[in-house]
Amino acid sequence: MQLGAKRWLFGAVLVALGVSALSGHFNRYYLGVAIDVGISIILAASLNLINGYTGQFSLGHAGFMAVGGFTAAKLTLLLAPIVPEAAHPALFAGSILVGGTVAALAGLAVGLPSLRLRGDYLAIVTLGFGEIIRVIFQTSETFGAATGLTGIPKFTTLFWTWGVAALTVYVVASLVNSTYGRGFLCVHDDEVAAAAMGISPTRYKVTAFVTGAFFAGMAGALYAHHKQVLKPDGFDFMKSIDIVVMVILGGMGNTVGVILAAVLLTVLPELLRGLADYRMILYSLLIIGLMLTRPQGLFTLRRRVDRSRTAN
Repeated sequence: MQLGAKRWLFGAVLVALGVSALSGHFNRYYLGVAIDVGISIILAASLNLINGYTGQFSLGHAGFMAVGGFTAAKLTLLLAPIVPEAAHPALFAGSILVGGTVAALAGLAVGLPSLRLRGDYLAIVTLGFGEIIRVIFQTSETFGAATGLTGIPKFTTLFWTWGVAALTVYVVASLVNSTYGRGFLCVHDDEVAAAAMGISPTRYKVTAFVTGAFFAGMAGALYAHHKQVLKPDGFDFMKSIDIVVMVILGGMGNTVGVILAAVLLTVLPELLRGLADYRMILYSLLIIGLMLTRPQGLFTLRRRVDRSRTAN
C-alpha cells in the first residue's frame, strides 16, 4: 500500500510539474481558480486529520493559515530583494517550510494546554485562538497592522500548489493508515477506552493538531504568494467556518470526499459569480440544502476505514 501511495504521490507531482510548465498558455482567471482549489485541498485535508479522523472540533484553522502566510510573506519581502533571482525558488521553498513550522509551533502552543478539553469547550478555545492571532497581526506594525502586507512576490505556481496538496493528502493518508495512526481512530471512537488500553488521547490529539497546523501554515504561505496582498481580516472566524464546511460536506474522515468537497466549494462561488448580489445567498442556500439532504457528507460512498484492521 505504501509503495502504491508513493507512486501516486510521484505521479501527482509530475502531473503538476507538466501542467505548470504549460500554464503560460492558460487563461489567467482559470489558472488562479485552479491554484485556489489546490490551497483549499491542503486546508481541508489537514483539518480532516483533526476533525474527521481524531474526532476533535477545531475552529481555529484560519489562525494557523494566517501564521504561516504572514511569516512566509515577511521572510520573502525581506530576502527577495537581496537574493539572486536564480535562488528565488529555493527562497520560496524555504519560506513555505518556515511558515509551516511556525504554524506548527503555534499549534503546539495552543494544543498542549487545551486538548485535554473536548467537544464544545475545545471548539471555543480554538475559536478564541484564531481571533487572538488575527488581532495580533491586525495591531502589529511589523506585519503592516490593519493594512497587512502588500507587494508580496508572486512565487506561487500551479506546481507548488498542487505539489504541496499531493504531499498533504499523501502524509495524512499514510499517517492514518499506519500503525501509529490507528491511535487517532481509537481516540475518535472512545477516549476513555483508548486511555484504558494504554493510548494517550492527549498525545494523539496534539500530534494531529500540530500536523494539521503545519500544513495549514504551508497553505497560508502559498496563499500569500498567490494573492500578493495579505490582510488580517481575511483570516477571520468565517474563513475557519469555510474550511470546516468542506470537511463536513465531504464526509468526516473521508479523504477523497473532503478533496471533492474542497473542489466543489471553491469552484461553485465562481460559477455563481454572474448572479452578482444574489451569488452568496444562492451559495448559502445550496450548502444548507446539501447539509439537510446529506448530513453524513455529500461524498460519503463507503465506510471511512476498515475497522477490523484496528484490532490487529
